[in-house]
Amino acid sequence: MATLLTSAPLLRQALLLLVTLGLVPTALAQLSTADHLQDPGFWPTQPEPSRAAYTGPEACRECHAQKFATQLTTAMRQNAMMANASAALRAHPRLTFEVGPYHYLIESDAKHSLYTVTNGKVTLSSPLLWAFGTPRVGQSYLFKRADGNFYEARVTYFPSLKGLGFTPSRDLLHPKDVEQAMDRMVPASEVKQCFSCHTTASVIGGQFDEQHLIPGVTCEACHGPGAKHVADMKALVKGDLSAAGKDDIFNSAHLIPNDAVDFCGACHGTWWDVKLSNTTGPSTTRSAPARLVTSKCWGKAGDPRLVCTSCHDPHLPLNTDEASYDHACLQCHNNVVGAALTKEHSGKACPVAKKDCASCHMPKVYVKEMHDYFTDHRIRIARAGEPFPE
Repeated sequence: MATLLTSAPLLRQALLLLVTLGLVPTALAQLSTADHLQDPGFWPTQPEPSRAAYTGPEACRECHAQKFATQLTTAMRQNAMMANASAALRAHPRLTFEVGPYHYLIESDAKHSLYTVTNGKVTLSSPLLWAFGTPRVGQSYLFKRADGNFYEARVTYFPSLKGLGFTPSRDLLHPKDVEQAMDRMVPASEVKQCFSCHTTASVIGGQFDEQHLIPGVTCEACHGPGAKHVADMKALVKGDLSAAGKDDIFNSAHLIPNDAVDFCGACHGTWWDVKLSNTTGPSTTRSAPARLVTSKCWGKAGDPRLVCTSCHDPHLPLNTDEASYDHACLQCHNNVVGAALTKEHSGKACPVAKKDCASCHMPKVYVKEMHDYFTDHRIRIARAGEPFPE
């Protein structure tokens, strides 16, 4: 998928035209991830027909050593692992949580993490298998039972609590029994969806491939299977000019703004993904792409200077210093009050401050189920006491 106009269905072209004419809200020009996956070409979380199409991240190191090294340290790269590799569980060998008569316990050593739930009469235990998420925000856990199905632990580790709490949207104050208090069976379709965002090459030929997946979001999760690209580049180095100019790897930098934001939204939530999930209120701030396209400065068809990668380099760890994002705001906004507006700097200067733009215009919102604050990517003039803008 190169651009919205050249490779998209007629429906998408019609939406863009209507947005340009001002007949529908800008956000409606976005698509759901399910819609994007119907288009030809690569898109994140897209299943591939063959595992052989993937080469693995180590093959990328040879030509992209610096990006490989820094991407290795990102939260995306480290957001899925076997439970016995979880730094959070190793750092907290005994985690407990209690609700009514139910007592939750995760005990960990260097090799295992055992999850136990009891009501004092019945006790169930299972070794944790997978850990999703990082200790910066929260980490949830999956395990299997004898039936071979995946089960999601009812509790998640939250650094803000320095302990366990209910897994987001899985709180259950009055379970019918210990088994329901302990977990939720994860449907096969959801297993594919979760692993597709948290790992690389997990769905092959329409089937979940737990044995050969690559933990974490690696190069090929965003750039597509790279075996052919690597082979072509090696041939080119050896002097085979027939490999020159071949476009065997995906680069999202070539996408138009609407698609560029939806690209990241494949895992972080597009505007339509959030709408279709019926998520409302502060919880929507967990989906930065969905909130970004509701910003006034997003414009009728999106400004190419305002996409996710304008502020965040996916090859680098997340920068939490708000002042470091001022440069992105000043790509469009003037920094002198009263200065003439131009095509390049069409935004007025802020009359209040000349730095730390995000601290005022992208307020942090408390998300109850995450026990933490999230930066709201709906860029606006935020006023104290105002209701949360949907």
